[in-house]
Amino acid sequence: MIMGLCLLVYTLTQRQIRAALSASKSTIKNQLGKGINNPTLRWVFQCFQSIHFLRFNQETDISNLTPDRNFILTLLPEKCRRYYTCIT
Repeated sequence: MIMGLCLLVYTLTQRQIRAALSASKSTIKNQLGKGINNPTLRWVFQCFQSIHFLRFNQETDISNLTPDRNFILTLLPEKCRRYYTCIT
């Protein structure tokens, strides 16, 4: 049951990213640096693997949030964007 739910969320998220890329006629870079409009969600997760939330001396920052990763965030719903830009 849990596995089925996880696969559903995975598939719906991948579909949303691909639909947003098609609607905006945009691409994102794959592992080889080539622009594609049908990325897998596994690749998107891998892109976000090196983003870190840092807190040092009462200051917070998000490291490694590049323009490419920000563009991918624009393809996702508002709640996902808030998760990666929640500097308080």
